Amino acid sequence: MSLLVACTATWAGRIVTDSISSTTLGSTVKYNVYLPSGFERGQIHYPATYLLHGLTDTYEAWDKKGGMREITDELIESGEATAMVIVMPNAGGPDVNNIPNGYFNMPGWAYEDFFFNELMPEVEKKYRCGGSKEQRAVMGLSMGGGGSTVYCQRHPDKFSSCYAMSPWLTSGPGREGKNGEKTRMYYTTEAVHSHSALTFMDNADDGVKEQLRTVKWFFDCGDDDLLVADTFELYKKIRLAGIHAEFRVRNGGHTWEYWRAALRMSLPFASRNFSK
Repeated sequence: MSLLVACTATWAGRIVTDSISSTTLGSTVKYNVYLPSGFERGQIHYPATYLLHGLTDTYEAWDKKGGMREITDELIESGEATAMVIVMPNAGGPDVNNIPNGYFNMPGWAYEDFFFNELMPEVEKKYRCGGSKEQRAVMGLSMGGGGSTVYCQRHPDKFSSCYAMSPWLTSGPGREGKNGEKTRMYYTTEAVHSHSALTFMDNADDGVKEQLRTVKWFFDCGDDDLLVADTFELYKKIRLAGIHAEFRVRNGGHTWEYWRAALRMSLPFASRNFSK
């Protein structure tokens, strides 16, 4: 039995914690990266998947709460998912009123610029992955699900697929506190409002819609999740625009139990849409 366990562990992928010094953000940003079994022993170029966390979480959440390494190992070993590099960047933290949170540009936090101009090029060069739309996917939960969706709307040339789990897709304007105070949460909410995925579809012209057809879309939200109505509304707008998309409503809420199950669906989905 001990020999079997040792052999199984030899073939497991591993998670590495790394960081990037960002000129855009004026800070060092940490990220976790999943490296498939055998990464260090070869020169294979892998597809890249960006796996985004939600509001109040960090780059560690998918590993510590989502069990992503174990799930990814199982899917790759079974052949349901292709071997890939998975990047989990930090985009905030639990103190939402005092630190920047979110995947969009906002005052004091030009995260979208950082993501595409600094993070993506450095990570893909360092870890032999991605490099083109056909070899790149993005997915995430809640705030990360909304970020994934809007990234693909605004940069359809960058990703082959988007899998949005319980996505935070739109919001009312940011609310000021007492005496007109604007906390960091004000700016986060305002950014989601100004980058609304629903409004984007309302304003999309024929050229934009044609570009969106080059992305494979999957929306996944629980029947007890408050965000399911907005998710269904976006799905309708996308389908009415003549863009194919998949939509699942499963039993569950805005929970890690739901997202762990979603991850088991999302990685095979991304794998099917990478170029061979």
